[in-house]
Amino acid sequence: MISTKTIVCGLDDIPWDWAFVHYLKIGEGLTGQDLKMQSVFNPAEKNPSFFLYFDHNAKRYKFKDFSADKQGDAVTLVKEMYGLTTRGEAAFKIIEDYNKYLIENPNGHKPSEFKEHRKFKVTDFMSRLWTTDDQKYWNKYYIGSKLLEKYNVKPLQEYKMSKEEEGVVKELNIKGPRIYGYFRTDGVLYKIYQPMVKDCKFINVVDYIQGTDQLSMQVPYLVITSSMKDLLSFMSFGYKNAESVAPNSENTLISEHIMQSYKLKYKKIITLFDNDQAGIRSMEKYKEKYGLGNVLLTLEKDLSDSVEKWGKVKVREILTPILKTVLNE
Repeated sequence: MISTKTIVCGLDDIPWDWAFVHYLKIGEGLTGQDLKMQSVFNPAEKNPSFFLYFDHNAKRYKFKDFSADKQGDAVTLVKEMYGLTTRGEAAFKIIEDYNKYLIENPNGHKPSEFKEHRKFKVTDFMSRLWTTDDQKYWNKYYIGSKLLEKYNVKPLQEYKMSKEEEGVVKELNIKGPRIYGYFRTDGVLYKIYQPMVKDCKFINVVDYIQGTDQLSMQVPYLVITSSMKDLLSFMSFGYKNAESVAPNSENTLISEHIMQSYKLKYKKIITLFDNDQAGIRSMEKYKEKYGLGNVLLTLEKDLSDSVEKWGKVKVREILTPILKTVLNE
């Protein structure tokens, strides 16, 4: 029988990392590092999209599940995992489960020693000349050299990532084919795109709404796409009355003050995201928060993939009437 002296009555009496370790069945200790794993809410996903990270401001671990569009602390995790109504119910479950844990583990749970885990950051890069292999890749999406030049997409020979831990600087030099840098017009590198790297296609260097520098704000319509590649595919259609931007990802909601500035310049703004669950949820968020209409293209997962498979002419024939309908609503 468990002694009443060891019974906990509040969340503050439970080790800070126990809930995540217990409910996510994490085999390693949480010491401040970031973890990426299969979604507990969407086990059928092909690419893991569940991230566990240490929030240095809140001094606690939090999670973000991009595939299920859920995020929060351990209490939120338990609430969502078990379909509970309130955070109070979730907190009670955590306390109850920890007390059950103490019956089998009288010494309790000893959290791992916290360490400061610095992340690798891009600190240098080297550009290179375009090759026929680059041309072959971008031509699949009918994206030509003029568009790539206009939007400051450049091939990279390599890039360097660095971090400092315990006074020691660690560096990684990454080389390979089909590595591209996305640059602002002032020459600042804001993103690296590696289509050949499955688990790390994008590396964000600085926050930036893609396509911002190229906006004329002299046309009536603005289309928000989910990526630079989709933005370029859209602009390749040559619509004279529309231009496009793309946030860091379709899960990134453009801030209210920027959206208000867009609304002062454009007659109408719409979204054109991926047709998977994450993309549809993101379009719904933009509609709910900003009242934006959305275009759902169902040919392939996204616009650029549709162009690759069906061709530019076919996709434009299908997309144009959908755009007209949404823009005239």
